[in-house]
Amino acid sequence: MSKTFADRRWTSADGLSLYARDYAAGPGPAKLPVVAIHGLTRNSADFDAIAPLIAQSGRRVLAVDIRGRGRSDRAPDPMTYQPATYAQDVLALLKQGGVERAVFLGTSMGGLITMAVAAIRSKVIAGAILNDIGPEVAKEGLMRIAAYSGQPVDTPGWPEAAAYVKLHNAVAFPHYTDAQWDAFARRVFRIGAEGAPVLDYDPDIAVPIRAAGAKALVPNLWPMFTRLTRGRPVLLVRGETSDLLTADIAAKMRRRAPKMDYVEAPGVGHAPMLDEPEVKAAIFPFLNELP
Repeated sequence: MSKTFADRRWTSADGLSLYARDYAAGPGPAKLPVVAIHGLTRNSADFDAIAPLIAQSGRRVLAVDIRGRGRSDRAPDPMTYQPATYAQDVLALLKQGGVERAVFLGTSMGGLITMAVAAIRSKVIAGAILNDIGPEVAKEGLMRIAAYSGQPVDTPGWPEAAAYVKLHNAVAFPHYTDAQWDAFARRVFRIGAEGAPVLDYDPDIAVPIRAAGAKALVPNLWPMFTRLTRGRPVLLVRGETSDLLTADIAAKMRRRAPKMDYVEAPGVGHAPMLDEPEVKAAIFPFLNELP
């Protein structure tokens, strides 16, 4: 398959070289770009299904590798692996790229980063899509993710890498085939120095989580959510069986932000890949209403 994006780099305030996939907008009137931000242990490849479609619809897409992931530098200080720093990194990308406003698409941690950006510089966000994340999260889901994040893995080949991602994600994608698990593995692993697949992130991303302990497992971000949803369009995507964004939390979010759009991906857990028919059927009409 031919490459559908250009490689883009920018520099963080503390001097890291960071990376984004830059998908050029298709023909048509100029529209605001989309900044796509992945989850805790993932990278820009998570958007390889939806980003080209958004670009074809006329919006440039910048899918980032947050520091410590993918082709972005690892941070010398692991305590910078926190949403407030990540938000400043994303704002640096916009400033260095001359982007004054954008639509934000955040999966899991990417949604937390989006809320942090809203708290720091709300005006840059023209609209937002939150993928299976809210200002409150279920402790069970967070504990499941925290349990494997940053832990060493033994994957001498791609079959073992596929088995690893299946072990930790089958609860979310019970319908996936072996071919889909192989593709999943190739998004989150890379070939390491020894010639075997290694997870494509710095294990130290888990250091701040461990340092904070249980009290940080369920942060209260409702003020940030209120700031994000005030006066701008927001679409909430939820996996029907998500153990991170429960039905109760989603209902609470909808009560707090009654104008927020909402879609659920049937039979999918945390987090939808955004290629589900129901989700695509919600994303594109939502984007079409934005400048």
